[in-house]
Amino acid sequence: MATRTTSAPKGTGRGGSGSKAGSSTGRGTGSSAGKTPRGGSSSTARTRQLPAVEHHQPWLARVVGGAWLGLGHMVGGGVRRIGHDVSDIPAEERRDGAALFNLALGVFIATFAWWGLTGWFPDAVYAVVNGTFGWISLLLPLMLFVCAFRLFRVPSDGRGNNRVGIGFLVMTFAGSGLAHVLGGQPTVADGFDGLRQAGGMLGFLVATPLAAIHPAVPTVLYGVLAFISLLIITATPFTAIPRRLRGAYEHLMGIDLMEQEQADVHDRSYLDRPEPAAPKKKKRRLFGKDEEPDAGLEGYVGDEAFEHAVIDDDEPKPPRPAPGVRRPTQAEIAVEKIKAAQGLGAGSPAAPPENATEAIPLVIPGAAAPGKPAAAPTVPANPVAPAPPPVPIPQRTEQLSLAGDVTYTLPASDFLTPGSIPKERTEANDAVVAALTDTLTQFNVDATVTGFSRGPTVTRYEIELSPGTKVERVTALSKNISYAVASSDVRILSPIPGKSAIGIEIPNTDRETVSLGDVLRSQNARRTDHPMVMGVGKDVEGGYVVANLAKMPHLLVAGATGAGKSSFVNSMITSILMRSTPDEVRMVMVDPKRVELTAYEGVPHLITPIITNPKKAAEALQWVVREMDARYDDLANYGFKHIDDFNKAVRAGKVHPPEGSKRVIRPYPYLLVIVDELADLMMVAPRDVEDSIVRITQLARAAGIHLVLATQRPSVDVVTGLIKANVPSRMAFATSSVTDSRVVLDQPGAEKLIGQGDALFLPMGASKAMRVQGAWVTESEIHKVVEHVKGQLQAVYRDDVAPEAEKKQIDDDIGDDLEVLLQATELVVTTQFGSTSMLQRKLRVGFAKAGRLMDLLESRGVVGPSEGSKARDVLVKPDDLAPVLAAMKGQDAPAAPDAQTAALSDNANANIAQGGYAEDLVAADLDQRKQNVEYYDGSDSAPGGYGDDDDGSEDAWSLTGR
Repeated sequence: MATRTTSAPKGTGRGGSGSKAGSSTGRGTGSSAGKTPRGGSSSTARTRQLPAVEHHQPWLARVVGGAWLGLGHMVGGGVRRIGHDVSDIPAEERRDGAALFNLALGVFIATFAWWGLTGWFPDAVYAVVNGTFGWISLLLPLMLFVCAFRLFRVPSDGRGNNRVGIGFLVMTFAGSGLAHVLGGQPTVADGFDGLRQAGGMLGFLVATPLAAIHPAVPTVLYGVLAFISLLIITATPFTAIPRRLRGAYEHLMGIDLMEQEQADVHDRSYLDRPEPAAPKKKKRRLFGKDEEPDAGLEGYVGDEAFEHAVIDDDEPKPPRPAPGVRRPTQAEIAVEKIKAAQGLGAGSPAAPPENATEAIPLVIPGAAAPGKPAAAPTVPANPVAPAPPPVPIPQRTEQLSLAGDVTYTLPASDFLTPGSIPKERTEANDAVVAALTDTLTQFNVDATVTGFSRGPTVTRYEIELSPGTKVERVTALSKNISYAVASSDVRILSPIPGKSAIGIEIPNTDRETVSLGDVLRSQNARRTDHPMVMGVGKDVEGGYVVANLAKMPHLLVAGATGAGKSSFVNSMITSILMRSTPDEVRMVMVDPKRVELTAYEGVPHLITPIITNPKKAAEALQWVVREMDARYDDLANYGFKHIDDFNKAVRAGKVHPPEGSKRVIRPYPYLLVIVDELADLMMVAPRDVEDSIVRITQLARAAGIHLVLATQRPSVDVVTGLIKANVPSRMAFATSSVTDSRVVLDQPGAEKLIGQGDALFLPMGASKAMRVQGAWVTESEIHKVVEHVKGQLQAVYRDDVAPEAEKKQIDDDIGDDLEVLLQATELVVTTQFGSTSMLQRKLRVGFAKAGRLMDLLESRGVVGPSEGSKARDVLVKPDDLAPVLAAMKGQDAPAAPDAQTAALSDNANANIAQGGYAEDLVAADLDQRKQNVEYYDGSDSAPGGYGDDDDGSEDAWSLTGR
């Protein structure tokens, strides 16, 4: 250790000293700098210089130093292995020499302070230490041992070691003062024996001046100072004292070990921890003015409109301007980015110096940059539809009276909060116009940007061509335009429907949220009071889009995960709840994912609980088919073509049930079937689901039954050709490929959408899909509407929509062959002929299957045992066929004929005895005998062989009529 502080010999340069060799490697200009490799470590330079330094030390000093360090390494190695092994400390970081010195000093002081040894050496140490510190010398060995222990184990923690040393120094200082006061305040005149028994000379010096004021002053002062020294040593702030005391108690009592054992099993205590109480200044206003049904909720996950998975914080932010300087807005920063990419302006604003007092210069759109062509002239922007005023939604003029004279009020419009104020134009739009104009000029395209329409998500820029310019000149520049405006989501329409212009749709840098409340309060929604009107969103031109589900009449919604499909379904259902009563619209919801539509459980509009089982969903669709047939029966009987006409006639009292019927005819409500994930249904029961959907979509329009099919996997095996042919309205959100877009829309375009509600809406009868931004409704708004609706009326479910399937006790040996076994049983019993080859031909099964069926029939007592090539004996008569089939199905045997049938047979027998109907019965018996005559073609060797061919066609004898 001492060798590192010895001066280097001549010629070693600036890096020769041990203290600077580790930090000045390569810095010196002398020989050592030249010898040290470039980029070498400080330890390398030190090891190369130490032998030269040690060569000029006396040999005795080198021997003593080496022996001391060797002893320190040996003792330190043992200390470092106590408890947690920290023996892997690098050699250059160890301070074993200083630690050994503290340990030896502590042992020397303990010789007289703890063990009472005598002799010249203990007496000398006693005279020095005890005369200086008094009886505080009893604590000095302990302090020195702690310091030595820390230097051995954590030598690199210089800050912590210094803190502990300072704490012990303050404790010694305060302890000596307290010892002097408590020891009677001896003076030097009384002799040194009195000072040694008190606080020593140090205590005399620090306590005597304060004791002259009052003896309590040094007692209080040094007592507080001793307590503070204890906090310094343990690194305990004043605020952490209770926690440290509680932790020490738990550690001593073993409570923390018990908690650790419980945590090792599987700690789920986080599920039971109560949420921290919300600040009093925050009031929960989610469910009305005075209601708090969910006291622990401040909101829901779905309240945020636009959420991104990537946390984009890598982009460097401009330095904060000086106070008083104008900050650029986000739109202005976006403008500068576009101009910087095109060279149309000065680029992003430079950061002002710290002492700047001038405002940040903003590039004005349309101004010419130095060395660049002037920007395009300002083009007019189409006016944006203003946000509707937050007035209540008007009640419909005609409402049905609910069953039981229940007063039902629709939810208030203030449940749906208004959205952001739409913007007509921003500086970013002007920058894009300048970029488009410059691109057209560079490629010599004779076209101009004549205007643009700013929507909530994208802005459509209109380009008009000069006479003689081909449209392909602009459409071929798709990638160049994307490069010019620095956006990969550019969509070109050629032409815009209804205009002689080309449309270029470019996403906005600042998207606007379309609120469902604004859509339902718009003039388009106020023009009709139809209960099936839903809010769709806003189009590219900023106009509100609403649609009538009854006119679609069915809708297919598709899009990739996270594109906004579920948000659209929520907006649609909320629109129905806001505008219709349970007697006007009833709904069947199918939610295979089990969490998307859970918020609507218990709504009185539901005709059955939300269906989550795909098999029950297939049964529900079959019930809808039966409901549709029943409605068509009424329409046909009473002469109406549509359910609306039928309902009007019922309300007017023009429809009356047949005489003698107890039926009460009421208006039929609209039936809306919502399937949130069609792919799950098609995987479980594809044939049944497809058949039901196709039959409903073909016929259910006039019956007031409408389907909304949503899926996130728009493939041909899910959205089949039959389903697409009968579902004319489509809503396509962002898809992952152009193939999925063609499956949904029969045209590309959905793959270029930007997601999060951006969609292409193709209603029935439209030739071109319109681009819309779907309306957004938060989870809090949904819960408020649902709570209001559930508070008005209780849901009444029907039990026959998705009934529980009857459990059939089928024998294990039958397995999946029940249907074909029933057919074989009926065939063998009715023909009274048991042949394996006959089962092969009639049932069109293989020899192995036919043989297995014959074995099953033998085990059930239907046929007898095999007799070689002969046909088996049939043991069951045709009259006993029904009980046998019921037994195979696991059902009870059918009941015997009722009393009325028995009475009729008795009357017939009496008439035969009297001769009244004997002739008719004889004629009937002859006809029956003619029908029972069987003809054979001799194909079977057994008597009574069955002669039909494989196709089951008639033979030549039956055609003769003999």
